[in-house]
Amino acid sequence: ALAMLGVLSALGALARPLGAGTAGIEFVFVPLLLGGRVFGATFGFLLGCTTMFTSALLTGGVGPWLPFQMLAFAFTGMFAGLLPRVRGWVEIAVLCVYAFVASFLYGMLVDLSFWPFNLGLGTQVSYVAGAPLMENLHRFLVWSAATSLGWNLGRAFTTIITLVLIGRPLLRILRRTNRVGRYEEGASA
Repeated sequence: ALAMLGVLSALGALARPLGAGTAGIEFVFVPLLLGGRVFGATFGFLLGCTTMFTSALLTGGVGPWLPFQMLAFAFTGMFAGLLPRVRGWVEIAVLCVYAFVASFLYGMLVDLSFWPFNLGLGTQVSYVAGAPLMENLHRFLVWSAATSLGWNLGRAFTTIITLVLIGRPLLRILRRTNRVGRYEEGASA
């Protein structure tokens, strides 16, 4: 399990700079979703943390935003491991729907980590301390749509297209590795 965590973390860390976030083209979600799906929720959480940390070290992306990115990415991998168990093209369809939703949720969680501090006071979309929750939520959603909708869409479509093209063979390879390695979530050594 530790070896697979290292291999998939390295693959994810190497996949992240391929698109460098240009227009949201990010391939890093593919190993995360497939690893979480095959090896379980705990593995997916750890894979998300280690992938984002390793990638930040490789790309020079270490900053105050990194813990938020790591947590958002970790929860993305964890929930991939909690998806309903189906096989074949239905599984790819479920992963694609999840990839679409997760791409937006990941982007919004990362945006939420710095939104209150990013804008000056008095703008139409800035955080207002003491304002009702729904008002601040509306301001955040407008700001998020205006600033990161393109990146979230790009991330979603890149992940979906990649999953459709190579998802089934990669799932087969990872499942074979899982059977040979006998990795089971919650098992003690």
